Amino acid sequence: MTRMTRRDLGLFTAGSLLAGGTVATARAQQILKVGLIPSEDSRAMLAQSKDILDSVEKNSGMKVQGFVATDYNGVIEALRAKHLDIAYLGPFSYVLATTVTPVEAFAIAETAKAGRTYYHSKIIALKSSGIKTLADLKGRNFAFVDPASTSGYAFPLAGLLKAGIEPKRDFKTVLFTGAHDANALAVANGKVDAATIADRILDAAIAKGHIKADQIQVVWESAPIPESPMVWRKDLSPETKAKVKAAFLSIKDLNWSDQGKLNGFKETNDQAYDIVRETARLANIDLKKQK
Repeated sequence: MTRMTRRDLGLFTAGSLLAGGTVATARAQQILKVGLIPSEDSRAMLAQSKDILDSVEKNSGMKVQGFVATDYNGVIEALRAKHLDIAYLGPFSYVLATTVTPVEAFAIAETAKAGRTYYHSKIIALKSSGIKTLADLKGRNFAFVDPASTSGYAFPLAGLLKAGIEPKRDFKTVLFTGAHDANALAVANGKVDAATIADRILDAAIAKGHIKADQIQVVWESAPIPESPMVWRKDLSPETKAKVKAAFLSIKDLNWSDQGKLNGFKETNDQAYDIVRETARLANIDLKKQK
């Protein structure tokens, strides 16, 4: 398989530590380092997460630093190395993270548009391609998102295998683009014949004019997937965890990265992602070998 990842690495600080001669105060104040998976372009992820991170900073009393890695594994590795305190992970990248470092899901977003805490994976193609079913994908060029992506890899892979399609055997080429919005563009521009994508990021790509709704053929859709969790390192102090959870649960009516406007955040736990572990098993994905 050919692998392509975005090279730009974003680093972002919510709130200025140096403004107004407050250097000493900032140094004395606890810093919360927050990781974000690159489900979209890293600059877009940072820009669309600013309101949330600013709110967490205000409500927790801690300075917040945001970080986007070049790929999903980069966030997991940063958690393992303790360079991050909390992170926004996809459901599958969270499950992967739990196999290599002590992390735990604690909050999940509820989107305002759908009023739900789940989403779907889709496989899309252009109607002009003639692809209407999974069987029509054989011999075609195909794009996944990232090997640690839930809706961009694990769930659609399970769906393909269930239909008797083995990507390495049955597709002409298989690419990993590194981001869901890149998959939408790859289909729209004819770089691939079909690709995986999260439904809400497809909606965003249509809204931005990256791809036209009337040109899209949805070839496959998954069962509901629990939304991407906020996770923390288990070794954070109880006081820090309490501050962080309270800060997230107090957020209302703000925009959050690729999820759009939220009603707010709700509590979640590790057991909510057992369905992701089961899907990985059905897809014959060895979680430990993924790392």
